[in-house]
Amino acid sequence: MTSAGRATIGVTHPNAHLAELCRALGNPVRLAILRYLRTQREFRTCGEIVAQIPRAQSTVSRHLKVLKAAGFVVSEAEPPHVRYGVTLGAVEEFQRLLATL
Repeated sequence: MTSAGRATIGVTHPNAHLAELCRALGNPVRLAILRYLRTQREFRTCGEIVAQIPRAQSTVSRHLKVLKAAGFVVSEAEPPHVRYGVTLGAVEEFQRLLATL
């Protein structure tokens, strides 16, 4: 307990990781992108995602970068395009961490 009578909450690795994943999902466009990619059997290009998510390609690219940094999305180069897909392990990890709340 702290001197104010409140328990201190340490920033443990699982807490920090969950917070990072929550930040990545804290935008409705990113959630829409992730939901769309989860329904696809194959990886999709940014242009294909833009066709489903009514946002500018630069906006979708920026959101894909955030999702990729958090580990929710992976990419593969298929010149001249880059294709994106969901990392199911990251979604499962997020669900597991969320269940610990």
